[in-house]
Amino acid sequence: MSTESVDTSTVEKIQSSAERVKSELKKVIIGQDDVIEQVLIAIFTRNHALLVGVPGLAKTLLISSLAESLDLEYKRIQFTPDLMPSDITGTEVIYSDPSTNERQFKFLPGPIFSNIVLADEINRTPPKTQAAMLESMQERKVSIGGEDHSLPDPFFVLATQNPIEQEGTYPLPEAQLDRFMFMIKVEYPNEEEEFQIMKTYTGSTVTSPEPALTGEDILEIQNIMRSVPVSEHVMRYAEKLVRVTRPGSDDALEFCDKWLGWGAGPRAGLSLILAAKAHALLNGQNHVGCSNVATVAPPIFRHRLIPNFAAQSEGLDSDAITAKIIEAIPQH
Repeated sequence: MSTESVDTSTVEKIQSSAERVKSELKKVIIGQDDVIEQVLIAIFTRNHALLVGVPGLAKTLLISSLAESLDLEYKRIQFTPDLMPSDITGTEVIYSDPSTNERQFKFLPGPIFSNIVLADEINRTPPKTQAAMLESMQERKVSIGGEDHSLPDPFFVLATQNPIEQEGTYPLPEAQLDRFMFMIKVEYPNEEEEFQIMKTYTGSTVTSPEPALTGEDILEIQNIMRSVPVSEHVMRYAEKLVRVTRPGSDDALEFCDKWLGWGAGPRAGLSLILAAKAHALLNGQNHVGCSNVATVAPPIFRHRLIPNFAAQSEGLDSDAITAKIIEAIPQH
């Protein structure tokens, strides 16, 4: 595979675009630099992301502020136990033409017909409604009454989820989780960040982000991302990271056999390469290295590696196992 690189001016343009978005978000969001970068990688690679964290960590604020800084149409869907699939996708109504009095069906699009869709607390709604949402994400269209309705482009779902241990939740099945490129962990702020949050949000003025990129800019960046070449040894490294996670296979690492009930599927490998391309460009590199792949691996593996009881009894989660995998596989 070609190891030619993207020209320097294009790399600089994408990096400065991302920096503009980040600086607009910093007007509203304090800290969360890794979260912001991962969300931008998902958007620039035409993928979806799931943000997981306890309530009150500004997950919703981050996504609504991002929509403002990207000058895109934004809709929020609050998932509740009584939400129906048609509340998301839309529905057909009988419409009477005033001139002919003829009755016909008319499609009323639901909130999913937007550029950025915030699926808030996606694990609070039953599986049937979750499935309607996730199917639309995958197909990028909605089928009602035998007719397909395409979703706008660009289109991203950024979902939030409170930790599964909380009551009244419907955990997303592994196959559904796989449709999200990243599971992004939103952590508590550090001491200084928490102080700044208190200072900012108890004062009289809170600023709003200004649009830094348009939908056309994002589509252009997505096309450039796809065209970034990746050398064969980097591809092989990404492939190896994925294959060693599969317990019972010839390639599995000994501790993956011991601690994992389930490993990563082929979609994880695709996500590793795409996210590594975006990570390289956002950081001003005109080539993709194994270190880029290793950096984006944790949020890609987080929801795709399923630790078994042996791992849980030793206090190991998928992040800890991912760290051991990255340590075990040489980057050359």
